[in-house]
Amino acid sequence: MDEQRVRGGPPHWWRHGPRWWNRWDEGQRPRWPWRSTALLTVFVLVGSNYAAEQQVDEKAALDPFARMLLLVAGVVLLWRLRYPVPAVFGTAAAAMLYLGAGYPYGPIFLTVALSCFSAIVAGHRRAAWAALGMLWAGHVLVAHWLYRWLPPSGDEAAAWGQEVVVATWMVAILAVSELARTRREQWARERAERAQAARRRADEERLRIARELHDVLAHSISVINVQAGVGLALLDTDPEQARSALTTIKAASKEALGEVRQVLDTLRTPGDAPRAPAPGLDRLPELVEQAAGAGLTVEVEGEPPRLAPGTDLAAFRIVQEALTNVVRHSGSRHARVHLDHGDGTTLRLRIDDDGPATGADAGGSGNGLAGMRERAAALGGTIEAGPRADGGFRVLAVLPLKVKEDR
Repeated sequence: MDEQRVRGGPPHWWRHGPRWWNRWDEGQRPRWPWRSTALLTVFVLVGSNYAAEQQVDEKAALDPFARMLLLVAGVVLLWRLRYPVPAVFGTAAAAMLYLGAGYPYGPIFLTVALSCFSAIVAGHRRAAWAALGMLWAGHVLVAHWLYRWLPPSGDEAAAWGQEVVVATWMVAILAVSELARTRREQWARERAERAQAARRRADEERLRIARELHDVLAHSISVINVQAGVGLALLDTDPEQARSALTTIKAASKEALGEVRQVLDTLRTPGDAPRAPAPGLDRLPELVEQAAGAGLTVEVEGEPPRLAPGTDLAAFRIVQEALTNVVRHSGSRHARVHLDHGDGTTLRLRIDDDGPATGADAGGSGNGLAGMRERAAALGGTIEAGPRADGGFRVLAVLPLKVKEDR
């Protein structure tokens, strides 16, 4: 994270890239670089006048044609971001004409260097290399062969050591440009990876909230559905039993509203600590009592071990969903929950009912088993669910007692 920067490490822009490069990589059209182009053009014009004064006896004096070439080389830089290939060849051609006319060496070569840098960073490596190669070849021809027929008169061939210096500078420009291109590609990859990781975290959080809402609502609404049916059936013949059913409906709906509110609070204030502890296996007695309100007798065998909060919540939701499915889809009014952690490494949760399946649809979404498998898989565990040979149904969850945390 940015907050965990190592003291003395590279600056932020080197690790993540300048903001204006980020805009280009995100697909935004680059702006016209008016300000930098104007400053550089002024520098080239002023610097060339100073260079002409220093080389007055060696090179031709600046005339209107020379100043026009200097101005053209500067103006072409306006296109270096949107059209880098024409810009690099345009500045190289202007510099070659300037050189061939015998004008003094000066900052006109900065325009070539900048356009070359922009072309390579934009990915047009061959064009930049070709433009610099063309300029170097033209320099060799002018300095060692064409100087006889080109101004200024009486000029002599340049020393070959000068060509080595020119070639070295060009290689340095290319090296710096290639380094910048490599860093830009690395920044683009890192930004794509960060965006993908952010999307993945958002998807995981959305899936987690969907599972929580499904498990909370499925269980509570199943209890409410059963008790509503009981209340309607006994409303006239047994008012006291109907009153008990309505009381159970009230309690189940109140608990469901509380848990739904807790889940929704995480959406409103992400990252804040929950206002109430997440449910765990210590609430199995409440779950048994709620199941009893829906007409299901639950027998619990074994003691729950101490679990991490995430594992504890997953175990509770798996038992809750399994009992909800018994209420919805089984003709049996008796279920057994067995907890075993004898090996010290895994918790085995087994939920059995004696069936048979009723085939009735209690309004469920059909995502209960899928949600249980997702919860178990997220912890490195497994879920097995299916009919037993004697006609009942079994859900077997195996969860690790210790879950490795991602760093």
